[in-house]
Amino acid sequence: MKGIFIILAFLVVGEFLSYLTGGFVPGNIFGMVVMFLALQTKLVKEDSVATVCTLLTKNMTLMFLPAGIGLMAAYELIAENWISIVLNITVTTLIVMAVVGLIVERNKKGDKK
Repeated sequence: MKGIFIILAFLVVGEFLSYLTGGFVPGNIFGMVVMFLALQTKLVKEDSVATVCTLLTKNMTLMFLPAGIGLMAAYELIAENWISIVLNITVTTLIVMAVVGLIVERNKKGDKK
């Protein structure tokens, strides 16, 4: 029970930081970064949030329901722009694959030396 309150506290801190920056970065991202730093600096013990984190990751598919419902609600907009959406997804996926491939190749060359 303590773990969920810790996670929610970091979410609140993240939302506050997001508010201070004008919402440029979403609060949940700020919250995750602050929680990561707290875990790395041992301000928060891993054991205190491990159970809740495991539960949340095992049920992660539930977190995608709001996004899926939002997609269904925007069906007409997606139907009008599907070509540009598919093109953007394809191009960005290829760029990510190329960058990751280059990074892996660079790291492999560094390991051989």
